Amino acid sequence: MHLSRRASIAIIVSAVVAPALKLPASAQGQIAKSPPRNTFLSAEKYALTHFDPAQTDVFPYAVPRGTFRVNLRNMPRIPAGPINIMTLATTSPDHMWAASTGGVAYADATGNGWKEVARLDDPAAKALPSGQLDAALAQSFTDLTQVEKVVKGELGLDQGRISANVYIVAGSDDVLYATNRTAITAFGLTDQKNPSAGIKVLRHADFAPSLSAKENAGGVLLNMTYDGKLIVAAAQSMRIVNREDLKELAAIRFGDDERISNAMAVDERNGIYIASDKIMRKVVWTGQKLSTDPADGAWESPYDFGQQQPPSVKFGKGTGSTPTLMGFGDDPDKLVVITDGADKMKLVAFWRDQIPPGWQQVPGAKSNRIAGQVPVTCGLSPQPDFIQSEQSVVVNGYGAFVVNNIRPKGADDRLIDVFAGGPALEPAVGAERFEWDPSKHAWRSVWTRNDVVSTSMVPTMSAPSGIVFVNGYTKQDGWEVTGMDWASGQTVHRTIFGQDNLGNGAYALIQFFPNGDMLFNSIGGPTRVKLQ
Repeated sequence: MHLSRRASIAIIVSAVVAPALKLPASAQGQIAKSPPRNTFLSAEKYALTHFDPAQTDVFPYAVPRGTFRVNLRNMPRIPAGPINIMTLATTSPDHMWAASTGGVAYADATGNGWKEVARLDDPAAKALPSGQLDAALAQSFTDLTQVEKVVKGELGLDQGRISANVYIVAGSDDVLYATNRTAITAFGLTDQKNPSAGIKVLRHADFAPSLSAKENAGGVLLNMTYDGKLIVAAAQSMRIVNREDLKELAAIRFGDDERISNAMAVDERNGIYIASDKIMRKVVWTGQKLSTDPADGAWESPYDFGQQQPPSVKFGKGTGSTPTLMGFGDDPDKLVVITDGADKMKLVAFWRDQIPPGWQQVPGAKSNRIAGQVPVTCGLSPQPDFIQSEQSVVVNGYGAFVVNNIRPKGADDRLIDVFAGGPALEPAVGAERFEWDPSKHAWRSVWTRNDVVSTSMVPTMSAPSGIVFVNGYTKQDGWEVTGMDWASGQTVHRTIFGQDNLGNGAYALIQFFPNGDMLFNSIGGPTRVKLQ
């Protein structure tokens, strides 16, 4: 199924009069199983970068359908950035951790409000003076030269900025664990009973001495095991680290010719799923060691990767996806899914545990571990040179959603690139929804959209409302968050921000509050968007 831009606009008009928060027929009775809660995290959802240990990017709050026009400068915002990947849950429903590339803040959401009550600038990152980023974002970006002047000249930043406080984990101990290049910092409140007293650094550990030269040039990545240990990955290695003192408990190395650039998923038995630019792996934390032994359930599988670096948005030639787990509880097939690194990517599912007896290798697959792979077309014809993504796969039940966000023109510095995508450089288009059939052990395409723009934000989904969200830009309407019906692909939600560059989410995740307000992790700071 393909939906044209004209058809989606007609759907939007009819959606405006729909009652807010009423569940569509396509979503009723179809709430999928969730991954088991990790009790060492601050909450079931929003406790780490991709929402939960399985990295599903699915949240449990209903969202209104319709079209909403919003001036972000009139909405309560915590100025920060220029990259604000994720705002994390604390153990209190009234507060959240707001982590940005410049530091961390503690936010008060009491009574549907949104305000900063404490802040600590990261000493390893360059904190921008108040108002400097806002002034830069108020400009109209017209070409790469101008954007480069703003990012490097006016703001004094470069691509290294992106590695600060991107992969973050909030613990049940009310501690925020955040990465900055090769280091981990544990942040906590100075006074738990009085958040306005400030934030302090509790612990800090730099793993640079034990990292390779390639790893020292990148950043470390985080998740947490179900027995409360931090999983720390780098470009060619993985470590288990004790939360209480950030001491290394175990470590393994991967191939010298590999590079890992995305975080890992973890299951309730401490299987850790991580992808380099060539190999998908399951590593097992046994409680004493990190094991790559098949006897402990570990495995590895090659997958298809590209021969050239895409010109925009994406990092590296392999997968752009953080692995996502699919299948929980008594679901018959347990899988882990990524998009591969081929120039025209495929959606790839790997058997998470034992390969079914008598399983025949999928034609064209690089190993018997691959349960299924299917080309992603996004309904694009003719197809561009690249159909690729830097975003993880959204997974709800056996459904999966992916986007294409590779423009034919970009900048080598990805910070400049993410500022320019949309206003200065025409963005890519394309999205596709798939479904895994456990009776056939195979993928099928459910619908495609060759008109939807997803510039660089990670798509996310409201499970109860059955809507999947992207952030994009068009010359006509500027920046917006677009929501598509999970079952039909029709556009059922638009929050239009206009030409203001605050509408650029820049690699971040799209979030919502329990009452249906949007938590927009803008390039200028996390903002509470009241939809009326």
